[in-house]
Amino acid sequence: MEIEKSIRELSLSEKKVLLALKTLQGKGSPADIFRTGQFTQEVEIANASSWLQSKKLVLVENHMRTVYSLGKEGKRFVEKGLPERRALQMLSQRNGILSLKELSGFLDGDEIPVAIGWLKTNGWATIKKEQETIIEITEKGKTALSEVTAEETLLQQLHEHPEQEIEKNTIKPLASRKNVIKEKDLITSVIILTDDGKKILEKGFEIQEEITQVTSAIIKNNEWMQKAIRPYDIHAFAPAVYGGKAHPLVHLISEIRQIFVEMGFQEIQGDYVESCFWNMDVLFIPQDHPAREMQDTFYCKVPKSVPIQDQQLVQEVALVHENGGTTGSTGWGSTFSKTEGERALLRTHTTVNTIRYLYHHPQPPCKVFSLERVFRNEDIDTTHLPEFYQIEGIIYEEKANFKQLIGILKEFYRRMGFEKIRFRPGYFPYTEPSMEVEVFWNGKWMELGGSGIFRPEVTEPVGVKNPVLAWGLGLERLAMLRYGLTDIRSLYISDLDWLRKTPLL
Repeated sequence: MEIEKSIRELSLSEKKVLLALKTLQGKGSPADIFRTGQFTQEVEIANASSWLQSKKLVLVENHMRTVYSLGKEGKRFVEKGLPERRALQMLSQRNGILSLKELSGFLDGDEIPVAIGWLKTNGWATIKKEQETIIEITEKGKTALSEVTAEETLLQQLHEHPEQEIEKNTIKPLASRKNVIKEKDLITSVIILTDDGKKILEKGFEIQEEITQVTSAIIKNNEWMQKAIRPYDIHAFAPAVYGGKAHPLVHLISEIRQIFVEMGFQEIQGDYVESCFWNMDVLFIPQDHPAREMQDTFYCKVPKSVPIQDQQLVQEVALVHENGGTTGSTGWGSTFSKTEGERALLRTHTTVNTIRYLYHHPQPPCKVFSLERVFRNEDIDTTHLPEFYQIEGIIYEEKANFKQLIGILKEFYRRMGFEKIRFRPGYFPYTEPSMEVEVFWNGKWMELGGSGIFRPEVTEPVGVKNPVLAWGLGLERLAMLRYGLTDIRSLYISDLDWLRKTPLL
């Protein structure tokens, strides 16, 4: 230990605590130090002692002790007397014999069983059952009339001096009675000088007022030239302070939005409730596709259906489903149902946003994205949720091609911090060719979403003539990789420790 350096870094309160301990022969409670050191507030001692302990100049020992006070019933017993004592006095007044019915006229209903129990336990009376229950005083009870029991003495003692330490066997009879005794644990501290603390005191130091925080007023008044400035230890312990900040998932959403905007995209939004027509039919998903079943889709009761306004579009989509229409496809070979198309559901993907945007803006070029919630009837586990975010985007322009799609997705994930990105063939009803995107993270490849070029069966009915590059990526899985999580549910659990310690940069 560098004694001179340690002395320079002592605060005024720390010096006063050390001097008080010297007077107290090296050991004392906060109360002792408060009286000896002439502090203005006890909190000064607690703070100073904590810092001195971190500097290994004192040792703080905490001891826990149990103290007792009177509860609600205990205070009533002090005022009126124990139920058994009052019952004994009544027996004495009635020549030693009393019926249970007569006793009920003197005691409250809840006191009668208590009084009888303790009369028998103490041997003060006998209970006989004849035509009615009779209570008769014993010789021991007669003697007890002129005596004070240990319980009565203890009640009076706690009444006069609450929060006392009492031996457990002594307090046990009163503690066994309901609401008679209150128990409280108190922690007392003893502050002890260490060998290093003694060396500091042997070296000696001066008590003087010092500047602990430089303010604008101190600078303007030149006060810093007249007083000592306490050295600031950048290595000293300080408690962590956590300020308010955005949730990590909200921060990630903002980061993704910024990336797409910087890449020249415009954000679009849609509604949670959609019709099957826009959510699936327009995207060339067959009406008997397994995804339409209740186990995959949340259908709405209110509204039960959503009317389709453009009947010409309905006819064109129906033809594409039934025989391919003018697209050159054979379609799905099944009869299209408008009623099925009007069923209301919670959207299962945000591709519904982009196809509707194309319907309203059929002329190229356009680059749009959406980042919104979608809903699927999934069982909750480590990698699945029934409600999650999807990152959706399209590029619609002349001569758009598959190589361009790969380049866009590579650039997006590169900006998200992923160096190794690969693509493998995939299948989706509304894109051809299709591919899935994977990134390399923590030693393995992780699939994060699907992409492809919209099929003619999707684009022609809505009046789009040029290629449309499209992708749908998962946000939560991306967040799991970013924040090192193994369970997707952790993103939505209010774990304050994780929220505080997760860096946003």
